[in-house]
Amino acid sequence: MITEWEVIIETRDQAELHIRLRDIREAGVDDSMIRIDTLCGRLALPATYRLSRFVTGPRWESERGDSAH
Repeated sequence: MITEWEVIIETRDQAELHIRLRDIREAGVDDSMIRIDTLCGRLALPATYRLSRFVTGPRWESERGDSAH
């Protein structure tokens, strides 16, 4: 079973972030399963925003890197 944060979007545009956030909420994703990270910028690079959702599901054999053969 995998449990991880799936990145939906990474952007420097706050308006784009809010649009995607609204979209996933309207799709029924619970707020407790949503994460917004602010990656702080420096002088040369502005801040970046990362929107992710928590996902769980079965893990494929090929993802684990092992084989049952």
